[in-house]
Amino acid sequence: MGSLLEWYEKLSDYFPEHEMKHPQQLKELIEENDYYHKEETDDYLMLYADFPSFVFIDYLLVTSNTRGKGMGTKILDRLKAKGKLIILEAEPVLPKDSDSERRLRFYYRNGFKKADLIRYVRRDEQDEPYTMHVLYWSPAGIPQAIVLEKMELACDEIHNFRSKRHYGRELVDLDEALKWKH
Repeated sequence: MGSLLEWYEKLSDYFPEHEMKHPQQLKELIEENDYYHKEETDDYLMLYADFPSFVFIDYLLVTSNTRGKGMGTKILDRLKAKGKLIILEAEPVLPKDSDSERRLRFYYRNGFKKADLIRYVRRDEQDEPYTMHVLYWSPAGIPQAIVLEKMELACDEIHNFRSKRHYGRELVDLDEALKWKH
């Protein structure tokens, strides 16, 4: 639909800067990986990976003129119909960002749970740590150990895809970023 610059700009306007991947990395993910997809309409933009045993939502943006009208729920229901585990990342509620609380409430309303046994800390371009929540939805009860295993795969296959080329480092240090909380 839109050019790379157009849809990347939409994402950049909505998501925190430290969560944005390099536009060329996203372009390569879409063009060169069978499991990574971009869906774009006038109502929403979603980038996600459809792995054989789970779905990883990388970015989901419902346009402001459609927000609050059930579009996000329809998108999630369509993904749920695949009958697979769905995983995504969400920033904790940030005092300066009212969208962060609204996003979390949206996912909880749609049956997602916070993987409260998993600590997920990433590092931004300045090597500053920032915490993210791992949220998941499952058609059947699933142990968080499986969520952790799939999240590690998503980090390796999606976040770290050609990351050394685009950032000079891995975006997610798998030995450090995902840990069990004690």
